[in-house]
Amino acid sequence: MLFRLGLRAGEVAALGLDDIDWRLGEITVWGKGNRRDRMPLPADVGEKIVAYLRNGRPAAAQGRTVFVRAQAPYRALSTGAVTTAVASAGRRAGIGVVHAHRLRHSAATAMLRGGGSLSDIGQALRHVRPLTTAIYAKVDTEALRALARPWPGEAA
Repeated sequence: MLFRLGLRAGEVAALGLDDIDWRLGEITVWGKGNRRDRMPLPADVGEKIVAYLRNGRPAAAQGRTVFVRAQAPYRALSTGAVTTAVASAGRRAGIGVVHAHRLRHSAATAMLRGGGSLSDIGQALRHVRPLTTAIYAKVDTEALRALARPWPGEAA
């Protein structure tokens, strides 16, 4: 969900069972500033959530959050726990420590490389201001090259 939907660690941690509308294929994301957004739930992500709910979520889980601790007491994951889980997965995969927010940035970079505009990316990541999304412009050096003026005195 961090990469595929570009969610923040806190948004994943806060996702509740009641935030998933299986019939409409949507989720409600509680973002920064208690902002509430409805997003499409891709089938592959929905399938992974179902697999977790059936096979991974302890039957004795407390509360209505989707993701809970793997060890008792089975309470909701914190933002830090989501970040720790991502870091642990990165180490197990042999790529070192990967922070949860890196996956959000990777999602934005993938959208940009796939032809998405900065406006599209800002909408997908639910940025309030376009300047927040502008940091992703620096990763597309080919698009920036077309905007750069030749250095004075050198051949273009």
